[in-house]
Amino acid sequence: MPELPEVETVMRGMQIALQDRTITTTHVHRHDLRWQIPANFAQKIGGRRIVSFERRGKYIFIRLSGGLSILLHLGMSGRIVLDSPLPPAKHEHVVFVTDDGKRCGFIDPRRFGMLDLVQTEHELQHRLLVNMGPEPLSALFTPQTLAHALAHKNTPIKTLLLDQHIVAGLGNIYVCEALYRAKIDPRSMAKNLKKTDITQLVKAIRAVLSEAIAAGGSSLKDYVRPEGGLGYFQHAWKVYGRAGEKCPTCATPPHCTGVQRITQAGRSTFFCPTMQKLR
Repeated sequence: MPELPEVETVMRGMQIALQDRTITTTHVHRHDLRWQIPANFAQKIGGRRIVSFERRGKYIFIRLSGGLSILLHLGMSGRIVLDSPLPPAKHEHVVFVTDDGKRCGFIDPRRFGMLDLVQTEHELQHRLLVNMGPEPLSALFTPQTLAHALAHKNTPIKTLLLDQHIVAGLGNIYVCEALYRAKIDPRSMAKNLKKTDITQLVKAIRAVLSEAIAAGGSSLKDYVRPEGGLGYFQHAWKVYGRAGEKCPTCATPPHCTGVQRITQAGRSTFFCPTMQKLR
């Protein structure tokens, strides 16, 4: 699933190509994605100007004139294609045509993505976002707010960081990478983390996300940028997807057994048990 850096990259690409354009035509080839696209979707957005874009967690708001917003989630395999070809690409479920003739297509082979409509002034009250945690790159995400969210939680820190109620937008790749940088074993119970641990973790989360956005995200399986280019942050991964490889930080074996893979809450976790200490 695209995580915060990939979604941010997609949003910025759409913003460059589409902001201030007017949606002249919308084709909805199928409404039954993860949730049903509103039956009047094409009718409601037709003729409206694209005013601005905003990201919240892994969701994108496309703000239109007249106080209406499109809410977009890419799901597991969704992607945005600018200058989408004719005839429509396979699995292209929705396409927006703008006044300059551009075709912006939403392609989603697994159909776990979603599109909805919401009044712009009520965006954050949407049922999917109302209880979402703070943005990790915002001023609201501090060691104090994270410490409060983790207090008394007898749950592994890796699992909690994937909870969108704790912090918005984090996914498996960047949680693994941030825990590695903070030298925290992903199996550590959240309640056992000290103030210094949490301070380092917040710093690591901010750093890894900022670097990933600068690199255009990580290209893995379905993800490409809207203009068709690849992200490059996968080349900077220290542990994710590197089970059995030497830890980039530790001394050579036998002092370190290298990067290991375990399963937590049904998700793969990659870490170095030598460098990342159990709390």
